[in-house]
Amino acid sequence: MKPTRTRYWVIFFAITLAILSYIDRVAISQAATPISRDLHLTKSQMGLIFGAFGISYALLEVPSGWLGDWMGPRRVLVRIVLWWSSFTALTGAAWSYGSLWLVRFLFGAGEAGCFPNLTKAFSAWLPFSERSRAQGLMWSFARWGGAFTPPLVVLAFSYMSWRGAFAAFGALGLVWCFFFYRWFRDRPEDHPDVNAAEIEMLKEVSALGAGHGDVPWGALVRSRSVWLLWAQYFCVSFPWYFYITWLPTYLQEFRHQSQAASARLAIFPLLFGGFGSLICGLLVSKVARWSGQAFARRSFAVLGFVSAAIFLWVSIRIQDPFWGMFAMGLASFANDLTMPPSWNACMDIGGKYAGTVAGSMNMMGNLAAFTAPALGGMLLDRTHGDWNLFLYLMVGVYFLGAVCWPFIDPVTPLETEAGSEKPAARIL
Repeated sequence: MKPTRTRYWVIFFAITLAILSYIDRVAISQAATPISRDLHLTKSQMGLIFGAFGISYALLEVPSGWLGDWMGPRRVLVRIVLWWSSFTALTGAAWSYGSLWLVRFLFGAGEAGCFPNLTKAFSAWLPFSERSRAQGLMWSFARWGGAFTPPLVVLAFSYMSWRGAFAAFGALGLVWCFFFYRWFRDRPEDHPDVNAAEIEMLKEVSALGAGHGDVPWGALVRSRSVWLLWAQYFCVSFPWYFYITWLPTYLQEFRHQSQAASARLAIFPLLFGGFGSLICGLLVSKVARWSGQAFARRSFAVLGFVSAAIFLWVSIRIQDPFWGMFAMGLASFANDLTMPPSWNACMDIGGKYAGTVAGSMNMMGNLAAFTAPALGGMLLDRTHGDWNLFLYLMVGVYFLGAVCWPFIDPVTPLETEAGSEKPAARIL
């Protein structure tokens, strides 16, 4: 009997949800100019609104990841998408700085746990040999969803106000929830379309989908690799959030582009970033066959950080808007070479607690999602629009991320570090 391929539908649902999450995140950056005009917001206020998403997302990442470990990802993901879709729609109802800040804060609280719970689903539904490619595909489509959001928003604005556009974007999540809840099961053996051969293929990992609420918090907090994984993810997220928050404003004010032209140029970073995730996801397992998994992950991550710093520095030095953004796109490509190693390390280190470990890492990434846009807005106000200072700061943060990876053990499970289990099979 040949194994069925039902597991690939999990990748499909992860990809479509990743696209939706980035459409809803990125839309506000393209709408920043009309929102600021209508609500009379300064750059510092707009930066704090961008950051409101990040701080609530960060605060609830670990609880939402732990809920997935305890209850299974099916119910948790539906709750997440219903919540964030509601507050995406309510973004269009804001009438002041305070109301918009609160809505975006609650929107971030809703999105918290999305990717840790998708990672939890992968850990139960995908054999070790398919996980790197799945993470690469998911993050590629997440980036591409964000890449084409600016022109999508411009198109929506030609038919409706920014308020109506956010209501329309929020409705998409309801459709996803309906189909996902009907199809998905936390464990492959509970799904009627999975045959015995596919269950046999997944027997090593299927138990990871069951509830595991007894997280070894002591081992997690004591782990040097976990701390460094948090630090490097802060460093990769800090510059990247510029691409989905301040970039359209940068293009319009510093590069002197129209709204339509800035929407086209803003495609480069997220489009190229998607290719970085995809290529790394495909290549890291091939490199691991002759070098070992730990070396392969460290190498791709360090290469990504250093290359991102260099390309971002080059983009600052180029005056032509097109080629400057092309170089920034290459920086984003290199940035996303770090994504599959980071998230696959969460699956290996976390094991059956992958949701919690992934949530803790993404918590630190989303502290950067708060810090970067808020700090950027304050710098711009106090330096009267010195965008290059903000960009040079991001170059330095990339170099700090590169320093972390040589000291990370991205393959040893927490329980092995605590001395209670043998190492799990390595992800290829």
